[in-house]
Amino acid sequence: MNTRAPAHTVALAVTDGVPIFELAIPCEVFGYPRPGLTDTWYDFRVCAPAGDTRIAAGFAPVTEYGLDGLAGADTVVVPACHSVHDSQPAELVAAVRAAYDDGSRIVSLCSGAFVLAAAGILDGRTATTHWMHADLLARRHPEVRVDPSVLYTDDGDVLTSAGTAAGLDLCLHIVRTDHGAAVANALAKRLVMPPHRPGGQAQYIDAGPAPDHADELGPLLDWARERLDRPLTIANLAARANLTERTLIRRFRAATGAAPMTWLRNIRLDHARALLETTTLPVDQIAERSGLGSPANLRHHFTRTVGVSPSTYRRAFSVRPPETSVTRLRRPRER
Repeated sequence: MNTRAPAHTVALAVTDGVPIFELAIPCEVFGYPRPGLTDTWYDFRVCAPAGDTRIAAGFAPVTEYGLDGLAGADTVVVPACHSVHDSQPAELVAAVRAAYDDGSRIVSLCSGAFVLAAAGILDGRTATTHWMHADLLARRHPEVRVDPSVLYTDDGDVLTSAGTAAGLDLCLHIVRTDHGAAVANALAKRLVMPPHRPGGQAQYIDAGPAPDHADELGPLLDWARERLDRPLTIANLAARANLTERTLIRRFRAATGAAPMTWLRNIRLDHARALLETTTLPVDQIAERSGLGSPANLRHHFTRTVGVSPSTYRRAFSVRPPETSVTRLRRPRER
């Protein structure tokens, strides 16, 4: 008598214009047999609406399952959507909602969170998406607690991932949940990736220019940026702007969206990030040049804000060529 438990069914929802990478992640993780990892892997199926469905770059899925195939799946994966600015396909939203109501575990990758939000599945939950779209998701769906700093969220029956490659982190997390850490670690080795990345999405957010409005505070902000390595206080800033401290704080919030010292700390952290990426300066000099004082203070604020230590960040994002101990052999000169 065969007592083996039935395989866990994973259904992948495909609609027009879905990006290839986010579509490929669940196919790679759940769709291939994994001999030697576990006795029972996943029963994987691709579900697409009837008719001519085209994903990015002109590829077309070949599958016997329509979107009604999401029904009855143990896990439903919604990859990134075609556009976060358009309304999500009604057929897809309805099929995902029906699967959720039927008890399926629902997973979104990257901007697929917009589909889950449209279906009402994220109401009252913490969710994430690509950091570039997090503000839009929060504005469009204020009932969702959007956390742009993490790589993924796990609320039991609903899971969401941050942008693009974070889908791999979430899918590995699902394997870890379903089959244990040993299986997930072994799979990560086959995928040639770490089983768990340190930190969150915050380390990948491009801070860009500060959101300063062109008003009378512009010269003050430029003046402060040029003096990050010096002690700066609200009193210094107020005196430079010829304002009372109370007026300065009010105008600062209007211009930058933050209190003066919060803005200053963030600008200093941005400068520290740039120095870590582009120089080989030791951490104590980076702390001094960015105005964060001691290496301990830099590590404290950097780790709390970015999610990883300065040294970990430098290893990941340094634009300088890595040092190598390999000695190139010269070809002997011809005589």
